[in-house]
Amino acid sequence: MNVTVAVDCMGGDHGPSVTVPAVLAFLRGHPGAHAILVGREEVLTPLAGEALAAPGGRLRIHPASQVVGMDEPPKSAVRAKKDSSMRVAIDLVKRGEAQAAVSAGNTGALMAIARFVLKTLPGIDRPAICFALPTVKGHAYALDLGANPECTAEHLLQFGIMGAMLASALDHIERPTVGLLNVGAEEIKGNELTKQAAELLRQSSLNYYGYVEGDDIYKGRTEVVVCDGFVGNVALKTSEGLAKMLTTFLREEFMRSPFSKLMGLMARPVLRRFRHRIDPGRYNGAVLLGLRGVVLKSHGSADAFAFEQALARAADAASNRLIERIGDKMAALAGANGECA
Repeated sequence: MNVTVAVDCMGGDHGPSVTVPAVLAFLRGHPGAHAILVGREEVLTPLAGEALAAPGGRLRIHPASQVVGMDEPPKSAVRAKKDSSMRVAIDLVKRGEAQAAVSAGNTGALMAIARFVLKTLPGIDRPAICFALPTVKGHAYALDLGANPECTAEHLLQFGIMGAMLASALDHIERPTVGLLNVGAEEIKGNELTKQAAELLRQSSLNYYGYVEGDDIYKGRTEVVVCDGFVGNVALKTSEGLAKMLTTFLREEFMRSPFSKLMGLMARPVLRRFRHRIDPGRYNGAVLLGLRGVVLKSHGSADAFAFEQALARAADAASNRLIERIGDKMAALAGANGECA
């Protein structure tokens, strides 16, 4: 894995206290990878320590004097924070010094900066946020999860292409199945936008499965689930809330009486495995698809383990030519449309 990842070390709820240890763990687990720590040098140098002087030059610091706040308006981040750690990390991708950028910072600012600096791929109108959700069969990639609340049928087709290429690159699935999120599986159900998108997906060269309902996501019915950003964000936040509620209910029931506490001790190995399977940290790292470069958004509250997963996902996407795959697929689609015309 000869990939260099630029890391916005100052972003997120915890900043360098999480991002730097995560980078060091990532480098230990990926011997061929390199990383660039972006941020305030006086803060990063003590945390990186001896790793900066290790043979091979796999880790270095690129200074950045500004930080994008978690509640900062995207326009302000683009116009007034040209030397922010977020902007500099993405600039490194633009210049080819890094093949991927990862940040736990402000999502809106990250999308705005990445789109402004990198631009979108030919044939892609809008970038989309794609996240891996756990399923009974492993995981499914869902998009868009908040970047585009209002979409056209053509946008949903583009999301399907980008999601399929992501599944192909990261999971090595030759023709991943693509489902369109709807209020029912029957062809007559759905609004006009959904029906138009279904027809475009059906006519494309994608392995289109058809409509999927909300519960089908976690059944693992398809490898990719397509929806607009409004529906996707609601589905994501609802799922996160449900997972937290179930965990809270389990804890309360096991603490209800001395006997239930004893049962809880006996069930601890099972509960540990259960917690591991639904741990959002294992799936951390939402990909901003459709850009001319690999950019991943880590959850703002991610711990070092979760941030390390985002780094690994970014390196995998870059080393498996995600951008080229999407570009080739969009070019093939444009060629097919030209022939039909």
